[in-house]
Parts: sequence; C-alpha cells; structure tokens
Amino acid sequence: MSSSSAIATVTTNVFEAGKYTTVLQKVESRSTCCTAKTSPPLPVPPPKPLLIVMPCEAGEFPLLVFLHGYLLYNSFYSQLLQHIASHGFIVIAPQLYLVAGQDSSDEIKSVAATTNWLSEGLHHLLPPHVKPNLSKLGLAGHSRGGKTAFAFALEKAATTLKFSALIGVDPVDGTDKGKQTPPPVLTYVPHSFDIDMAIMVIGSGLGELKKNPLFPPCAPEGVNHKDFFKECKGPASYFVVKDYGHLDMLDDDTEGIRGKATYCLCKNGKSREPMRKFIGGVVVAFMKAYLGGDSSDLMAIKGGQTGPVELQTVEYIL
Repeated sequence: MSSSSAIATVTTNVFEAGKYTTVLQKVESRSTCCTAKTSPPLPVPPPKPLLIVMPCEAGEFPLLVFLHGYLLYNSFYSQLLQHIASHGFIVIAPQLYLVAGQDSSDEIKSVAATTNWLSEGLHHLLPPHVKPNLSKLGLAGHSRGGKTAFAFALEKAATTLKFSALIGVDPVDGTDKGKQTPPPVLTYVPHSFDIDMAIMVIGSGLGELKKNPLFPPCAPEGVNHKDFFKECKGPASYFVVKDYGHLDMLDDDTEGIRGKATYCLCKNGKSREPMRKFIGGVVVAFMKAYLGGDSSDLMAIKGGQTGPVELQTVEYIL
C-alpha cells in the first residue's frame, strides 16, 4: 500500500530537537574496564564498549539499541543519537568491533549479550532520576548494523528482554545478490520475514550509485533497503530519501582516517544535516507510535510532512 491520500493532514516537529537536553556517556566493556581508570569500578560492566545518550531531566524513558555500520565508530552517530534522545529516549550504542571480516555472527551474539546486560547493569550507569523503561525497547541498525539487527530478530535469540520495534537504516546484506555476507538475511521470498515486531526500513536514494569507478556502491542493488522491505510483513513502514547517500546521517565532523573516508567512499548529498534530521525524526515518530501508542507524528510523515528532505518512496504494510 503506497500513498498518503487517506491520511489526515497534521503537522509534526520531530525533525527538530526535542524538549530534553541530552548527555553522552562513554562506557568501557568487561575486557577493558579492568585496565581503565573507572572510579568507582562498574559493578556489572557491559560486554561491549557503549555510547549512552540520555535526557538530563528526570523521567522514565523507552530505550533504543543502535548498531553502527561497517568499520564505523559509534561516536560517528552522536548528533543523530542526541536528536533521538532529546525527544525522550535513552539510546544505547555498542561498539560491536573495531576490525571485522565478512561474517557478522559474533555481532549478533554481542547484541544478545548487550540486551541481556541492560536489565543487570544499565541502572548502575544512569543518574537516579533517569529511569529506563525496559518494557519499551527498540532495535535499530545502520548498513551492516541494519543487517545485524534483522539477523538478530530472525534468529529469535533467547534474551531476557523483548524488542517491540525494529528499524533498518539503509541496511545492506552484502555486495550483490548472490554475494551476501554470512549469515545471509535476505531470502528473496516476498513477505517471508518471521519477525514479531513492527518494522521500519529507511533507504537512501543515492546509496546504490557509485561515488567513483574505483569503489562499488555502498548500498548495492539486490542487497539493499528495497529487498529488505519486500520481505517484511505488516506492520511495516518504508521511506526512501531522495538525493541523499548511505552515510549522510553521520556527524558533520567524523574524525580520523575512518571519519575522512566516510566522505570519500559513498555517493553523498550536499550536506548531512537534512538527512540526519529526517532519520532522527522518523525514528522518533516510529518509536512513539509502536512503543508509546502515539502514531500522530508517523501519520504526519506518511501524509507528506517530511521536514528537510524529499522522499522518493513512501510505502507501508498494515
């Protein structure tokens, strides 16, 4: 089902910063905390290093676990995650690896371990007045992290907490159809995903185009957002942003060699801020709809209120 004719015209402000001020906190993992100068030592350190972004004000907030893209640092998403947190969410972004091969099986296990840790260790890291609502939990991932999020959902790993919302931000399952990275997620059977949660897939219009002849596209046809959405069942939402690329939701200033490479490897839009604001806003709207029971912002976006960007595709499955 595609179109917005049946949706009432309403407005939304999710593309701008929310009412909460935010703070970022970096946390070392079990493997590094013994050598890190942590005072006092963490009672239950996480299985992977974390970037936690949370509101400063008092309240009980839903959680979003966000998985970074291939060979990227979780810190490259700081501005995006702050945008989401400013609307009343706690965002947990594990650094799944620093160097990785093609197989993402270990990343899937790390997501399960991090999820199980949340109920044991997260409260030790939050101020007393900031409380996580562990019954309202979303999972999102970008690029390879999007593939990992879907793979985790499909594996139905036994975890102590249950996710209710799944978000793929320009997910990629390999370099081409038939060249999927293990474990493959796509089966090319329409509506075959056996996932018992609401799903949103966000695609980039420029992701399947080459930046230059020396490098393949960052989100190749046959293994990208189009294919992920084709395998979704309802409820599922699908947005493709025109004129923006695969890495255009990252921070404006991504430091180091990897950070500089993010401007060189993928076809990009004119600037990152519009894409980042849209993705932050639509994630907030989706989480509010399926974790908070308020679908007004998501309906507004489906109805044409797309903020700083133009969408080339809007589809949804009820």
